[in-house]
Amino acid sequence: MPSQIKPFVGLCAQLLQRLAVVIFVLAAVVLYGVTLMAAFGAVPWLEIQASVGGVLYENAGQIAQIGVTGLAVLLCFYLPSNARIMRLETSHRRFETGMHDVARAYALAHAADREGLFRMSSEFDAVRERLNYLRDHPDLQSLEPALLDVAAQMSHISRELAEVYSDERVDRARAFLTQRQQEVDAFNARLDHAKQVCRYLKHWAHEVDLEESVAVSQLNRLRDDLRDILPELGHEDVVDAGQRVLDLSKKAAE
Repeated sequence: MPSQIKPFVGLCAQLLQRLAVVIFVLAAVVLYGVTLMAAFGAVPWLEIQASVGGVLYENAGQIAQIGVTGLAVLLCFYLPSNARIMRLETSHRRFETGMHDVARAYALAHAADREGLFRMSSEFDAVRERLNYLRDHPDLQSLEPALLDVAAQMSHISRELAEVYSDERVDRARAFLTQRQQEVDAFNARLDHAKQVCRYLKHWAHEVDLEESVAVSQLNRLRDDLRDILPELGHEDVVDAGQRVLDLSKKAAE
């Protein structure tokens, strides 16, 4: 909404400025004419009763009329500079509007160039091809031919940029990056699975080590118990070669 009100306010300000200039010029001309006629006695002077320090000035109205007329005439010499400022503001607004239109036309021509619609290689033919495209475009029917010509020349200058960043190459690059991203995601998934398997195997190996240590501890305890019991049973002939071995043949002979 504010963007729509701003142009309307600017238009009203321009109209009021021009109206003020016209009214001021007319007032200056009227004052000059009345003062000139009063000087020749055609019309009476302005009458004002004014006193300063108790002294009454009978010609105060004449002095005020001449002073206001002179001020209005002097200010008229300021109007040409004000007119130049207004022309500069108007040209600046037209320049901004023109650049906006050129940028819009150039964007359309550059997009068409990236799609590969232009085939001409020589500069003259390439610019003419782009200019014909812009003239036939439905969104640019209201633009001036000079603006379209500038946009076509800009599009021809940036043709190498359009070729480097053509839609085909950009789509190919996007497809390549999409494939790379899918490969990275698949690798990360396999890596997560490998980490889970590694943690599981590590936990399993730890449990096996615990079970082995418990088994070894129980075996050592059993050996200690047998070392105390075997002499009482009369089996002293035992060979100690890292394990307790009982000579069963001698036991059988007895």
